[in-house]
Amino acid sequence: MHMGIFLKKTFLHSTAVLPRLQSLHGLCPAGCASCSALNGCLSCKPRLFFHLELDGIRQKGTCLSSCPQGHYGMRSPQINTCTRCKEDCAFCFSDNFCTRCHQGHFLLRGKCDNSCPNGLTANTLMQLHCEVGEWTEWGPCIRKRRMQAYRRGEETRTRQVLQSPSVFGDPCPHVSEFRRCVIKMRQSPTFFQAKRNVTNCSKILNNVVEKQPSVTAFTSVCDSAIQRL
Repeated sequence: MHMGIFLKKTFLHSTAVLPRLQSLHGLCPAGCASCSALNGCLSCKPRLFFHLELDGIRQKGTCLSSCPQGHYGMRSPQINTCTRCKEDCAFCFSDNFCTRCHQGHFLLRGKCDNSCPNGLTANTLMQLHCEVGEWTEWGPCIRKRRMQAYRRGEETRTRQVLQSPSVFGDPCPHVSEFRRCVIKMRQSPTFFQAKRNVTNCSKILNNVVEKQPSVTAFTSVCDSAIQRL
């Protein structure tokens, strides 16, 4: 039995007698279906992977959308788990297929070895990791067709890839982000025309009041302009 699987089974069995909290009202960490105060997540929501992290001398359960570096995901009807790659393997697809070895080891057909087989020489291509630039400012808030709420939209920001990775280099992180936003109201030309009318009315009335004639002819015009705002 793989050591990682053994630890997970031991962990889940040892926490079976502890009081469980359901993932309600934010009591459990994000992604947990159930948890305990001492051991973190005990089970995960659908499609998430259960992963054990060391917290001092205690193992703590977490639920992740993808497994961390040095681990691969195993799915089953009961539980999806993250299992550690073999000791000489830095990245792997499964227990039997490595995609990158630790320094000092050589990769050949999914296996890591500390020397190249007879008849082969080491391929010492420079390893380049992806580099990205800074995020741009958030773009304008644009309404999407799929959004039914009035004045609800989406804004975007991006960043450029400055250096693409080599075959075994670290891949690029995501280069675009989206977030919900509220579309600002646009004021129509009628609004600005009515605003000018009110301003003109105020100026005319001030002049009329100074000369002391009747102002009834102008008040109706101003009232009409105000109602149009």
